[in-house]
Amino acid sequence: MKDKNKIIIGQYHSPCGVLLLGSFNERLCLCDWRAEKHRDRVDRRLKRMLDAEFEEGESGVIVYAKRQLHEYFDGKRQIFDVPLFFIGTDFQKTVWSELLKIPFGTTVSYGEIARRIGRPKAVRAVANANGANPLSIFVPCHRVIGSNLSLTGYGGGIETKRRLLRLEGCCSFK
Repeated sequence: MKDKNKIIIGQYHSPCGVLLLGSFNERLCLCDWRAEKHRDRVDRRLKRMLDAEFEEGESGVIVYAKRQLHEYFDGKRQIFDVPLFFIGTDFQKTVWSELLKIPFGTTVSYGEIARRIGRPKAVRAVANANGANPLSIFVPCHRVIGSNLSLTGYGGGIETKRRLLRLEGCCSFK
């Protein structure tokens, strides 16, 4: 019987809470809030799609991700260059790729993301893909807000979303 693949996991203690980091073949596949209400769904999806189990430890990419997160929270980093590995459906990957294009310190609506990917009526699907993002902060789903400028759901909680946007100097939200 073939051994399962390994997703190496470690924790990062941010000023906003604990993040669980995961790497697979030296690419970051997980950066999710430990207290996130859908944590188990994200974990199950990663394990199933990679035919893998979690194993606590360190990897080069986790060390690199921690360094970049530290710089981000210290206000010294606006762009990340950690190698990422998207684990999801083609639609989710399309949405997540679009999230990477949202500049530091700016926000866009779910409807705008839907328009940008050529699916203007898929606002709810975009919101669901945004919520399924396993790479929080690196894939900046916190920069997506409601069309009325309201802060809507976020895996780390609305207060964490508010803190991240304020850290980035963004004030265009309610």
